[in-house]
Amino acid sequence: MPVSPAAQPERPGLSASDLALVEALQRDPRAPWTRIAAAVGTDATTAARRWDRLQAAGLAWLTAYSTAPTTTVGYVDLACRPDALSELTRELCGWPSVFSVERTTSRFPLFLGLAARDLDALDALVTGRIGALPGVRDVRFAVATRVFREGSGWLVNALAPEQRAVLDETAVQARLVVPQQWNDQDLRALVESLGEDGRRSYAELARDCRMSESAVRRTLARMLRNHELDFRCDIAHVPAGWPVIANYRVDVGPGGLERAGTAVAQLAETRLSAAVVGEGNLVVSAWLKVPADCTGYETRLAAAAPGARILDRAITLRMPKRMGRLLSPHGLGGTHQAIIPAR
Repeated sequence: MPVSPAAQPERPGLSASDLALVEALQRDPRAPWTRIAAAVGTDATTAARRWDRLQAAGLAWLTAYSTAPTTTVGYVDLACRPDALSELTRELCGWPSVFSVERTTSRFPLFLGLAARDLDALDALVTGRIGALPGVRDVRFAVATRVFREGSGWLVNALAPEQRAVLDETAVQARLVVPQQWNDQDLRALVESLGEDGRRSYAELARDCRMSESAVRRTLARMLRNHELDFRCDIAHVPAGWPVIANYRVDVGPGGLERAGTAVAQLAETRLSAAVVGEGNLVVSAWLKVPADCTGYETRLAAAAPGARILDRAITLRMPKRMGRLLSPHGLGGTHQAIIPAR
């Protein structure tokens, strides 16, 4: 049973300087504090102390997760009896293969992100395990074929151009997408340690993984170079000022999916733009300020993907789990759970 985040008596917010620090870490998650501090206009000690405060309050966190080419991602909409919704939410939040859980306004009140070893494992997870849970009435799912943008590519856009330039000057070279087969047992400890705190030092990682520090450096460098690992600096969306999450299933005409998915991913509000095989061929999620912003976003989505049809739209009422992190009712980050693909 997962451990829920501690109840918060107040709803703290993030200041402009907090958001600038978050963006600096979104752009260069493991940069030295001296470089982060130079970008946000403070000293290294102050930047590190401010980040520690944000983490302790559950307002921001930095995680990492495997993007191994052997992982299959699925998106599931789940319909259930109203009286079963709370228990299903609690149950699914405890499954390591369910990396995200959202409760929405759709006729499918649960929207899930799943990780599996392959299509057979995904089928067994959806139809065998999830479909058999008490109270489940219907399951609609799709398999991701390409992700144009997800949370690790979204920015809060709080830095001025000259501040971004400080980080851009030291930006790493583009990663090569080179499929790698690796031993889960050898690297799981490293991924889990970084998943809990993406800024853990090499010495801490070596201790957690029972590897030498030089081996950790080599392994992490290779995983980043081959795009086997993604870092993600995330925030509590409600106190940060984006309390509305809008989800869409979109159908794009033949031949236009690549262009549409890429264009939609470039919209500032887009958190997820993924090509899928299922009902509709594009899954989209956006962070907005107020529900009325859905209209403007849909207008921009239509301009980015001419001729596309929105088949389904919903607003997330609560997100109790995001990319392995359990969240409070106000979206504050709590316990981290390692993402383990279903087998």
